[in-house]
Amino acid sequence: MHDMIEAGIIGGAGYTGLELLRLLLMHPQVRISVVTSRRYKGKRVSDVNPHLERFTELEYEDIDTREIADRSDVVFLAVPHGSAMDYVPELLNAGARVIDLSADYRLDRREYERIYKRRHKDTEHRNAVYGLTELHPEVADAALVANPGCYPTGAILAVAPIVRSGMAKRVVFDAKSGISGAGADPSEKSHFPNLAENIIPYELTAHRHVAEMRKELPQVKVCFTPHVIPSIRGILTTAHIFLAEGEERMTEQEIEELYRQFYDGKRFIRLRKGKDIPSLGAVRGTNFCDIGFEVEEDSDRIVIISAIDNLVKGGSGQAIQNMNVMFGLDEWQGLWHPGLVP
Repeated sequence: MHDMIEAGIIGGAGYTGLELLRLLLMHPQVRISVVTSRRYKGKRVSDVNPHLERFTELEYEDIDTREIADRSDVVFLAVPHGSAMDYVPELLNAGARVIDLSADYRLDRREYERIYKRRHKDTEHRNAVYGLTELHPEVADAALVANPGCYPTGAILAVAPIVRSGMAKRVVFDAKSGISGAGADPSEKSHFPNLAENIIPYELTAHRHVAEMRKELPQVKVCFTPHVIPSIRGILTTAHIFLAEGEERMTEQEIEELYRQFYDGKRFIRLRKGKDIPSLGAVRGTNFCDIGFEVEEDSDRIVIISAIDNLVKGGSGQAIQNMNVMFGLDEWQGLWHPGLVP
């Protein structure tokens, strides 16, 4: 039996912070030690969020970083891009392990500053492990984990077995996301009359998440276009993989075997066979990534479909999966439950 892990959450009022609360409150090895929110300081978490009534007596706090570290074994940063770097150095220096759900540590310094158009204030830019545990077992030894973006999670997991085998030359990702990926603050894009019965493509060729995809898939040319759909949760990614010159076409049985071997023992990858195409409904509320595929006849194209819940596997659930690995727990602890159907 492991000792209870004391977990702090900085930024506990946004969608990712709330999802961390919901999942960690059900985790058998975790006690939430502190949850912060400047806006709701002094208010009971369950008064602000009625769905958590009877599950916690915690109050939102606004305390200094050192005190958060002193009260926590691990600290989750559910703060906007550009804010995490204000906390990370002090948290690490105080001995806490850190899982950052923002983009501040996912890329090297130069690439981050180019894409996010801001100076990286952490001059040491500490070495973070990219928290896709299916591809990065070194998460286990990390002091700082950069939790991947939601779009890259679904995209990279969809194609990694084929891309890392060296058979592909190019991948085109077309992803559809529920509106919760845009965060809790309303915008023109999330306004109901604008989104209902509509699909909104945006940042057609230069979405900032593509840098993560290219970093993790350096063997191929990567193209990506995102869309927002009138759904609350979920990302459905269609990946068009084009094989390299001279590569023999694979049968669907060969692809299935490649994926089974690559993801052997990975509890949150589920392969869909034949015409059983992944769907958002099957992963909603879960940490699963469902993957299906089809080979185009007389072509160099393979189509791969992946489905994730953007707030769980694409965010807070993956962060908890990382925490489990960091603390020597089974990666599925606190996350092993089926989806919400219908």
